[in-house]
Amino acid sequence: MMDLLTIVPAAFLASIWDWFALAEDGSVTFGWALGRLLLLLLIVHIILILSALMVWAERRVSAWMQDRLGPNRVGPEGLLQPLADLGKFMFKEDVIPKHVNKWMYTLAPAITVVPAMIMFAVIPYTGTVDEEGVATSWQIANLDIGALYVLAVAGLGVYGITLGGWASNSKYSLLGGVRASAQMISYELSLGLAIVPVILMTGSLNLGDMVNWQSQNGWLILTQPLAFFVFLTSSYAETNRLPFDMPESETELVAGYHTEYSSMKFALFFMAEYTAMAVGAALAVTLFLGGWTFFGLEKIHWTVGVLIFSVKVLFFMFAFIWVRWTIPRFRYDQLMRLGWAIFLPLMLVNIMMTAGALALGWSWLLWILPVALLGTAFFVAWLGWKRDEDRYQPLPTSPPAGGEA
Repeated sequence: MMDLLTIVPAAFLASIWDWFALAEDGSVTFGWALGRLLLLLLIVHIILILSALMVWAERRVSAWMQDRLGPNRVGPEGLLQPLADLGKFMFKEDVIPKHVNKWMYTLAPAITVVPAMIMFAVIPYTGTVDEEGVATSWQIANLDIGALYVLAVAGLGVYGITLGGWASNSKYSLLGGVRASAQMISYELSLGLAIVPVILMTGSLNLGDMVNWQSQNGWLILTQPLAFFVFLTSSYAETNRLPFDMPESETELVAGYHTEYSSMKFALFFMAEYTAMAVGAALAVTLFLGGWTFFGLEKIHWTVGVLIFSVKVLFFMFAFIWVRWTIPRFRYDQLMRLGWAIFLPLMLVNIMMTAGALALGWSWLLWILPVALLGTAFFVAWLGWKRDEDRYQPLPTSPPAGGEA
């Protein structure tokens, strides 16, 4: 009887799994298409929930850093505050100023949020590992050109911001849209060039193949720390987060490209920002930190891979908030100089060094840059400590005689 109870559920689950799989000849079946649709809806809902939680985390983390309380009234620890905000946005009057281009004004928020969501289609969130240690990633769409897909779609989001700024027919909004365009062009180059060394080393544009390569050869952050740093910094610039929030810049442009927006249209712009943060974090994890793998723990079960991937992504999303409340905003000329005069040449040199090391078979050459960067960091830290030591003047042990200051 016990054997029957254990066999029947297993057989039932296996039949359901087979029904959602492709046909034996590899053709698409109705069950496979339905399964992909359900998975797509699940991931979209997870993204929406994560965006809401990030709004709460943004306030709580900033309050913690500034020794404040933050939202703590609606729900336990203020966790239901995003629901209150959603109700506010849904029932708030949707004002459309008379001077705007209504079609573009209405369409711009959707153009911003959709590209951020569809980039999740190629990101491997978990998978399985066979006995030979080969990792097979699971994605909604297993594209062989996944990296190119990400770069192509990432550039579409700025159209919504630019159109929103232009369609608002406001000088502040237009300046925000123009700044976003210039910023995207500047840092999209560095972002793309930071991925090139990863492609050279893994020999594939498929994000799942990159995860498999790192599971067998080690995380790429070890041999490509500069590419990782530039990629992460460019992700901050692409998502218009501090210290790169020039398109919004409250002290100069009121609110930038969304100055004239209200209600759910305003909320969509924020949803796009937090979704893009999640995408940037997921890509950083996939490209440089082994994706859903972690020193063999992913072999236990595919759910462990989901947990590993989620923890890594949440850490980088915390880093987005951490950086925002730590580093002040750059000047616009500093922002442009960083992208064109520093990041771009560094990435070109990094690509040439990586390509030369792989072509000549000099694996030691790949470690020159990490060691040089580490040595430079220690040297700069020593210079800072030495400067502070030279400037330090101990207070006198007793006040000066005669009451003189």
